[in-house]
Amino acid sequence: MALKAAPVLVCCSNNKKDNPFAQPGFCFSDFGFKRSDFLNLRIYRVRECLAHSHRAITPVEDEIPSTPAVVEEEETQISLHRGFHKDLNSLPKPLSAADLSSSYSDGTNVRVAYQGVPGAYSEAAALKAYPKCETVPCDQFEAAFKAVELWLVDKAVLPIENSVGGSIHRNYDLLLRHRLHIVGEVQLVVNHCLLGLRGVRKEDLKRVLSHPQALDQCEKIMNELGVTRVNAEDTAGAAQIVASERVRETGAVASARAAEIYGLDVLAQNIQDDSDNITRFLILAREPIIPGTDRPYKTSIVFTLEEGPGVLFKALAVFALRGLNLSKIESRPQKLRPLRVVDDSNTGSATYFDYLFYIDFEASMADSRAQNAMGHLQEFATFIRVLGCYPMDTVL
Repeated sequence: MALKAAPVLVCCSNNKKDNPFAQPGFCFSDFGFKRSDFLNLRIYRVRECLAHSHRAITPVEDEIPSTPAVVEEEETQISLHRGFHKDLNSLPKPLSAADLSSSYSDGTNVRVAYQGVPGAYSEAAALKAYPKCETVPCDQFEAAFKAVELWLVDKAVLPIENSVGGSIHRNYDLLLRHRLHIVGEVQLVVNHCLLGLRGVRKEDLKRVLSHPQALDQCEKIMNELGVTRVNAEDTAGAAQIVASERVRETGAVASARAAEIYGLDVLAQNIQDDSDNITRFLILAREPIIPGTDRPYKTSIVFTLEEGPGVLFKALAVFALRGLNLSKIESRPQKLRPLRVVDDSNTGSATYFDYLFYIDFEASMADSRAQNAMGHLQEFATFIRVLGCYPMDTVL
């Protein structure tokens, strides 16, 4: 509850007619005051009463998010098999980007959004970061960003890179589009499992569903079984489809937790081709954290440069000159200005692609070396933004 200031106007008057405190019958001693303290003072009416200040604060026009019209879609009904897992319908429904309704939270638990359905690796990353949190599934990456911006959740945990599959470019683009801050990271070991219905052997499978990246990471066992690969939105979603359709010849590549949630058997464990399969997730919040020096920190930035020889070398040199280690370099094309035409040569104009450069360096913004490096970079960067400064995570 916020109280709005109510000004009290005070003036002086020597006229007894206009001064109610100077009238006969008024006694200051009744209120514990001396008459001399208030002589010739007149208190005008308070413009607004504080007793009626239990009103909600109305945001200014700039702070009111535009609410798009929500189109009601017919809900798809799934006929349940008698042996269907009994808890499937009790799972939380994923949020969509158009779902703008607010939800009540008493603040006792942190609400964390992730992309996918229960049993996804993103949910496991959220539970690693906040073991007692309430996880909120979202149907798309951008829905998780919007859920944080609209105060539906406190934080979001989204994948940014995988040690085998590389960067998730979609989330790099969304980091620049939205004004959220990176407040942490989670590194999660990925152990893919082959899932199927109860009583089914892996040799009985004819097709396997999963995320395209998960299928590529398990290419060896897919070739051995000779199965048809079918792409799905995510790994846990593939397990959910297998559980709902009840086709014995269909399996899924997902986590062991997804098998537990959807009542499936684990037909094979750790089926990924590369045993060192690690996904790095970012934790996003509305407000940044105060950087410290009590533990190893990482800082993520994005910047653009003018075209010219050695410009990128100069940009990277500001970190090397101060002994700052770069742990990640990523480039993405600028969508608002993808091409740049330069006409400074005798042979005609030259066309270049315009890029954004994302860099992670291992230092806190509280470190003077990082501050000096950023100041140096600003001398020739046309645009620069700090995405976040946060504690580094290690694989457990």
